[in-house]
Amino acid sequence: MANVANALLSLDVDAVRKDFPILHQEVGGKPLIYLDNAASSQKPRAVVEAIANYYYRDHANVHRGVHELARRATEAYEGSRERVARWLNAADAHEIVWTRGTSEALNLLAFSLGQGLREGDEVVVSEMEHHSNLVPWQMAAERTGARLRYVELTADGRLDLDQLASLLGGRTRVVALSHVSNALGTINPVEEIAGLVRERTGAVLILDGAQGAPHLKVDVQALGCDAYAFSGHKMCGPTGMGGLWARRSLLESMPPYQGGGEMIARVFKDHSTWAEVPHKFEAGTPNVAGAVGMAAAVDYLEAVGLDQIHDHEQLLTRRAMELLGQVEGLTILGPADARGRAGVIPFVVDGTTAQDIATILDSEGVAVRAGHHCAQLVVDRYGLTATTRASFYLYNTLEEVERLGQVVDMAARMLRG
Repeated sequence: MANVANALLSLDVDAVRKDFPILHQEVGGKPLIYLDNAASSQKPRAVVEAIANYYYRDHANVHRGVHELARRATEAYEGSRERVARWLNAADAHEIVWTRGTSEALNLLAFSLGQGLREGDEVVVSEMEHHSNLVPWQMAAERTGARLRYVELTADGRLDLDQLASLLGGRTRVVALSHVSNALGTINPVEEIAGLVRERTGAVLILDGAQGAPHLKVDVQALGCDAYAFSGHKMCGPTGMGGLWARRSLLESMPPYQGGGEMIARVFKDHSTWAEVPHKFEAGTPNVAGAVGMAAAVDYLEAVGLDQIHDHEQLLTRRAMELLGQVEGLTILGPADARGRAGVIPFVVDGTTAQDIATILDSEGVAVRAGHHCAQLVVDRYGLTATTRASFYLYNTLEEVERLGQVVDMAARMLRG
């Protein structure tokens, strides 16, 4: 049955799974079913080997040495920047700033752009945001006297675009929104949003792409945004590595985020001048191995096919919603149509807690997430404290989805007595 079902998938999932050794293990005597991909994805051999080979052969500090290893390391580091720029269709590789991930990229923007905010200026965010795209703007507003305006959520977990339009105006300086919600799975119509922002304001449009980049083909020029933040660890890349794409003119207008080595042009006793972008935002010795791993992850995902990955996740999501919808007392949050969401399904079961459901699933080898998912405003919006979240990626199978449905039903019955 499973082999017949998997034949319906839009990619060769059995071949993909062979690239991920971590998936071939048992948890508590049960085969591991890893459905916590929105938190962090697993890594294929190609990524692990690229990082290992860099350390085995080429490691040195970058930009500063004339010896052979320094040349190789610099070539790998800057070559990875160029690779990621092509993947995002950036106009210029210098528009890619390496960071530790989405959180640091958004903090960089909130700090640097925040230097230009004044009392009475407005920053538009939403109730959907991950804390990484909310707390830094709260901090910027507190420092400057700027005001945060919130786009509300509809009952089915979408941004209220009519309300968004009403919030945009002459005082709007920044609009910072998710490409895809980590807590609901909602895929936001960012091109339409970009049109609204351009029509009504001169604001900078920032997209939190932590969940968008792993699951969708991203063309930053076509999206119409001014900045896009992303993380490596959610897209088969290494932890502690990610980046910020921003229009070069925007990067050039922003002050540095941190001071230190590499980010200066000249240091005097009473002041310093800054290096060209992107280096003025990359203080200190960078994560060269992480950049190498990022490029390897992009190579891997593009070899599989981003459209195929998206189609694959859509099939898994539709089937999971069908099965979970049959569990008595279970409610799925977010868009009812699987086409409106990425492979993320948050749910609650009457008479149970999210943590209890997740604990029972873990005892059956099924790894999911329970909590507010660093998006407390989302659970507040629906009068909840937590949800259980299953999230899919390219290596998950229909057989695993079927098992998810069975185990959630069993857990719900067990907890309700």
